[in-house]
Amino acid sequence: MVPIGVTCVVGTMLVVGWGAQPQRFVRGYAPAQPIPFSHKVHAGANRIPCEYCHTNPERSRDASVPAVQTCMNCHRAITMADSNYIKQNVIARLASDTALAWKRIYDLPDHVYFDHRAHVNVGLQCQVCHGEVQTMDVVSRVMNTRMGECLICHRDPRPYLPAGSAVTQGPTECTACHR
Repeated sequence: MVPIGVTCVVGTMLVVGWGAQPQRFVRGYAPAQPIPFSHKVHAGANRIPCEYCHTNPERSRDASVPAVQTCMNCHRAITMADSNYIKQNVIARLASDTALAWKRIYDLPDHVYFDHRAHVNVGLQCQVCHGEVQTMDVVSRVMNTRMGECLICHRDPRPYLPAGSAVTQGPTECTACHR
């Protein structure tokens, strides 16, 4: 009787946990952004490194979301700054000191601790988790951030790391990510 009860409880937890998963935690999630920013143009065609706009992932837990001023570092000098689109959406926000309300693509539950530093500083490229963003006009989530997906890499990160990396395993104890 006890094994049946345990099986029912665990089964119920799995079904409810999976079914109650917010849309923002699954693959393909692509919320509407305040402006239709193309990573394909910026990171792809113009080869702007991820770290230029998403500053300090090697020194900060979070990779920041760019401020309007970051956009203007280039768009002050580039002829696109003369376009109506840039004037209406970027320059106007800078003049009014209005932040762009970017919506996070990768959002984790509150009980999960993630630190970009630990991942970037061992040589993981942004594309390992975020996909080939430089080919995307509209960025969408390519990695499901459920625990099992992270554990695949933590148990054997070698396929995702640069050749010659000394890292053979990431932490797998619960407290590494759940604090």
